[in-house]
Amino acid sequence: MFDVAVIGAGMAGLSCAQRLRQAGYSVAVVEKSRGAGGRVATRRVQGTRADHGARYLEPQGDAVQGLIKALVDRHILKLWTDTVWEFRQGELSAIASSCYVAPAGMNAIGKYLAEGVEIWFGRRVQAISTTDNQMWHLSLEVTDDNLQIPQELIAKAVVVAIPAPQALMFLNSEIGFKSDFLDKLRSVEYDPCITVMAGYPATKQQDLSNLNPQWKSVSFPDNSDLAWVGLDSSKRLDMQQAVFVVHSSANFAERYLEAGDLETVGQELLDRTSEYLIPWLKQPEWLQVHRWRYAFCRNPLPVSCLPAGGNLPLVCAGDLCGEGKIEAALRSGLAAANWVNSQLQNLPLDSSLNW
Repeated sequence: MFDVAVIGAGMAGLSCAQRLRQAGYSVAVVEKSRGAGGRVATRRVQGTRADHGARYLEPQGDAVQGLIKALVDRHILKLWTDTVWEFRQGELSAIASSCYVAPAGMNAIGKYLAEGVEIWFGRRVQAISTTDNQMWHLSLEVTDDNLQIPQELIAKAVVVAIPAPQALMFLNSEIGFKSDFLDKLRSVEYDPCITVMAGYPATKQQDLSNLNPQWKSVSFPDNSDLAWVGLDSSKRLDMQQAVFVVHSSANFAERYLEAGDLETVGQELLDRTSEYLIPWLKQPEWLQVHRWRYAFCRNPLPVSCLPAGGNLPLVCAGDLCGEGKIEAALRSGLAAANWVNSQLQNLPLDSSLNW
């Protein structure tokens, strides 16, 4: 039995779990995938790494600023570029912006936030119920081959730090949740995104050095198919080959989210990218595609976290609260930790944004 069960090892879940653990609570995090970080994600591919989730961190809020400072001090993050570019009406325009990345992959951020936290990887919550002695009971589905981790979890309090549609798969009125709470969750909508990771021969490095301007990050605010293109290999310390990451627009992702042949979808995105930026981008040596069904929260709730309001403490947190960005997710996780603490032992809790 644990004091707190946290569902989801993304930014909100990890910040919440870490704050409660440091205060002295016993905490277990349940995560359906094999790694921590959620949408701050990195994939090992073709002997290198590619960040197929969050592009970079920008110091746009106190929580992220504090995290960036801690990670730069520990040599986990570095400044990638101080200029991002926008493509509008056939032209590139520069925008000053400090963008920080992890040379080892953006999932290094999740690994840092997960230090010391007990995480049950490869477990998806199937159902939630209450026990006779007023505890939460989580029934867990195995999503990997690790059978040593239990398939149930008992806790005094629950923090749900996953996208609202996933939470609604096990949060329902049958177990006593109020309609107002469930209606708020149902109101939250997400935009999908299809990400393409593409590698090119090392000989293309010379072409890149001749680029004018020397861009690393290009956004497409008005494009029907493209949202962003990044020279991902420029984040690495040992850039062996040119690797690009392309994010689709929400409209493009909506059209192809259920496509069976994702490689063809990825090639279409590269074809579009090559029309605007570099012609040879449509001819990769390799490509991989990832679909994010819940990439960006479209209409987050105007609250820092969302308590269920029942007899037992349960609260939802994440980018569904606040402004739908990493800053909001971190703050929401900390707000959820404060709320859970107020429902349990009211232990002294570090209220700073130091990481």
